[in-house]
Amino acid sequence: MKPSLSQLRAFSAVAEHLHFREAASAIGMSQPALSGAVAALEETLGVRLLERTTRKVLLSPAGERMAVRARAVLHALGDLLEEAEAARAPFTGVLRLGVIPTVAPYLLPAVLGLVQERYPELDLQVHEEQTASLLDGLGEGRLDLLLLAMPLGAAGVREIPLFDEDFVLVTPDGHPHAGRRDLPRALLPELDLLLLDEGHCLRDQALDICREAGHTQGTQVSTSAAGLSTLVQLVAGGMGVTLLPRTAVRVETGRNGSLRTAHFADPAPSRRVGLAMRAGSAREDEFTAFAAALRSTLRHLPVRVADEGTPSRAA
Repeated sequence: MKPSLSQLRAFSAVAEHLHFREAASAIGMSQPALSGAVAALEETLGVRLLERTTRKVLLSPAGERMAVRARAVLHALGDLLEEAEAARAPFTGVLRLGVIPTVAPYLLPAVLGLVQERYPELDLQVHEEQTASLLDGLGEGRLDLLLLAMPLGAAGVREIPLFDEDFVLVTPDGHPHAGRRDLPRALLPELDLLLLDEGHCLRDQALDICREAGHTQGTQVSTSAAGLSTLVQLVAGGMGVTLLPRTAVRVETGRNGSLRTAHFADPAPSRRVGLAMRAGSAREDEFTAFAAALRSTLRHLPVRVADEGTPSRAA
């Protein structure tokens, strides 16, 4: 005998909630049916999965290990069904999109507008996380598509460029470089540059720009922030200057009249933003078409949209 999917679903729900009534409610099964399914699974496997007391339910040591396996099986089945649904009808079903925090507030309005207008049958679910977490989610199957800065250099990931955008220096009003249109990169190491916290790719990009400008000893950062909104408020308070991608400038500086911007001389420091998917995904054609539609939607932004012929990359 082999475990049934209903048995695995019942056990996985109990393992998550550690409460039979809550588990039964979560999966739409009666409590007696759920208890019977878990008991049948224990009999089929020949191991005790749960420790039942009058007050609570606990996982046995074997149950803890089996719970991980059961979740993986159910997750894999869900992926299979989603892939089949996508193959039958592109741009329908669930699309779990991961977005980095330094892109989400500025591009999501365009993304959501595109989905509502052109793909009304698509169930878009957005997850805002840092790059490392997004790549983990893509590899584990928790996410389907990523919108983030690249290149990534991650194995098994195909990258589709969308656009390049310049960085702008944000300064307080009255700063010596406020309003400049020809700022040389070489000045960056001399400035009190405020950066995002560790883990944000934008922080790493800013440090790379400083190194390229000739600052070889490593930029010293005494103050950092969790988001771009906090960074610009620190700048407004006179604590230093910061770098913003151009898509973020209007949103982040428009709320404070004491902020000014300075633009770099060509070639300005920039970043590339694009989509990333699992290499060989069954939805590759769908995601490629989505990227093409998104490029057209983003042409009104202060970016250099990538040509459709711009090569994508699979690491």
